Order: sequence, then C-alpha cells, then structure tokens
Amino acid sequence: MKPATEFMQNQHAITVKNISKSYGDVQALKDISFEVERGEVFGLIGPDGAGKTTLFRILTTLILADSGEAIVEGKDVVDDFKKLRKTIGYMPGRFSLYQDLTVLENLEFFATIFGTTIEENYDLVKDIYQQIEPFRNRRAGQLSGGMKQKLALSCALIHKPEVLFLDEPTTGVDAVSRSEFWDMLGRLKEKGITISVSTPYMDEASRCDRIALIQKGEILSINTPEKVRGEYPLNLYAISSDNRFRLLKDLRAFDHSESVFSFGHKMHMSMEDELDEKLLRDYLTKQGHGDIHIDKISASIEDCFMELLREEKAVDG
Repeated sequence: MKPATEFMQNQHAITVKNISKSYGDVQALKDISFEVERGEVFGLIGPDGAGKTTLFRILTTLILADSGEAIVEGKDVVDDFKKLRKTIGYMPGRFSLYQDLTVLENLEFFATIFGTTIEENYDLVKDIYQQIEPFRNRRAGQLSGGMKQKLALSCALIHKPEVLFLDEPTTGVDAVSRSEFWDMLGRLKEKGITISVSTPYMDEASRCDRIALIQKGEILSINTPEKVRGEYPLNLYAISSDNRFRLLKDLRAFDHSESVFSFGHKMHMSMEDELDEKLLRDYLTKQGHGDIHIDKISASIEDCFMELLREEKAVDG
C-alpha cells in the first residue's frame, strides 16, 4: 500500500480509497472507497463472501491490501499499525477468546495487553459486563452464544478504543440477543465511539446511521437506510395466495413483472408501472390460485439490495 496522501488528512474516523485485495484468482475487494464520520454507526451490509471480513482485517492491520490507501483515526493502517492497534477495538466474526479461561480471566488478559485495568475503564463496559458478571468464574467455552457475544464485546472495549470494528457480531445468536446487542451499540455511540459493523442481516441496517451495500467485493450503494429505501426505482407489491410454491413461478411469468422474490409467505413483485390489480387477479385465478392478497408496499433494504444486484447483472449482461 502507498503512504498516506493529503486527501486523507481530514476529520473522518475512517477513510478508505481504492482498496483492492485478491486471494489467488479470487478478487475479494474491488476498488473500495468510502468514509466514516466520527461518532456514527456505519454498517457494511452483504451476504457471506461479499468481502466484509477481508475489508475489516485490512482496516484492523491484520492483512495488507494489494493496492489502495486507508486511514483510521489519522493513522495509516500500514505505516502506523502499532499505534493504530492501541486505538481500535476488533471483534471478529468467529469467537476468538480463550475458551479455557474464565470470563474474568479473559477480560483481565485483554486489559493487561493494552496496559490498562478493568477498574480503569469499567464505566465503559459496565452495562455489558454486568449482564455476564454473575458468570465471571465460568470458562468462556461454556457460555451461551449471547454471553460469548457480550464477553467478546467487553474485551474489545476494555482499552477504551476510539473506533470499534464488529465483524458479523450477531451471527448465530437468537433474535432477542441480536436486539439487545444493537441496543448496547446505541449506548456506546452515545459515549462517542465510532462503530463500524458488518452483518448479513438486512433488517439490522435500520439500526445504522449509514450503510454500504456490498456484494462480490464491490460497493453497490452508500447512504442512510432511509435514503437507500427512498431510491428504490420501481413499484413494489406483496402478493400471497393459497399455493405459495407455484406463486413464485407464475408471478415471474406475468408479462408486467420486473422481478419477483420470496419474502416469507409472500412474494415481492416489482413493476415499472402501477399494477392493474384486476388483471393480475384474473391471471392468477386462471393459474389455479385462490385466496389472493395484493398490497402495495415500501421497499425494504433487502428489496433495494436485490434490485441493485439485478441492475448490475443487466449491465454486465
């Protein structure tokens, strides 16, 4: 990577310009550029294999990019990696704490590494750590998924980082624990910590200040969740019938549909023009469907993501 240039001497918490990374013939990141403001929650939203972990590992100084530049809190991720590691917190996607150490021993270990103590920064982790403190003498490997998550976050915070990187922190935990975790992130934001979080869960995007939709190593869109949804270019309808398995195929064969995707027990169908509901009902009835329900809806983040992918394929094709 090149040394930092003047364009990066700014007040952003994170600045990334033209980052690319390949593993053999597989290009994990393709010319990635974005900026994260201080004190915001910035979400990197995309499926497994999109490049989220690779990008986070570059920004946390664990691997080198093939090309491009990155600055985190005024420090170059290559030239200033030793200083940078003292000012960031990183929670990898896979639980990486010491399974044979207790909850308390893990926290003490990470505090010692960074030259601090639990007592010195206890106020920062108190809200999180108090939930697992009754189990402080339990080995980390014996914790539930939700408690492992809280312990990992406490260890990432114990040295009072300026920027926190969380790589798919809610994967594999129950819905209640996911909600509690995002509530905790909201409280951390109030303390002035910049948070960059990756997730494959589109519904978590609404908890971020801004999001970047990423697929196959490329950024598709960066904006607030509200503006991403507001940029959806088509009319969108939620449709259900008494034959869900045939409904997807029949809607895709409908002359006026642009795209159709399954969302739970309903299908989301996009169209350029307003739907003639009677025309669609007559069509589905002829195909043998009953109990037909049709509602015009606003696009979700997942709808927007699917549309951006469709547009990208159309351009490539």
